[in-house]
Amino acid sequence: QVQLLESGGGMVQPGDSLRLSCVTSGGAFSSLTMAWFRQAPGKEREFVAAIKYIGSTYYLRSVKGRFTISRDNALNTLYLQMDRLRPEDTAVYYCAARDAMVPTTTPADYPFWGQGTQVTVSS
Repeated sequence: QVQLLESGGGMVQPGDSLRLSCVTSGGAFSSLTMAWFRQAPGKEREFVAAIKYIGSTYYLRSVKGRFTISRDNALNTLYLQMDRLRPEDTAVYYCAARDAMVPTTTPADYPFWGQGTQVTVSS
């Protein structure tokens, strides 16, 4: 059973940066497709970014160029570097994993989830 634990959220001002981390255990991290989703109050959970085990990356259009997803297979850790944050980026951010080669943008395709970390962007 894969377990995921996020950290790094917080409250920042527009234009600031944050880096989220997701430590995994209980599975072969290097073979997992990993992703970040987010959910704002009253909205559905939304795909943010994904990374294949070989390092190929995929992004939500509105975060491309501002957010960077990466992974350290030696540390079993997934990262999300978030730069030039905007108020509309405010949400709970979730780390997710699936034991498949191809990432998807559909939350139901990911069987493993972390508990989430709050990111608030406000002046």
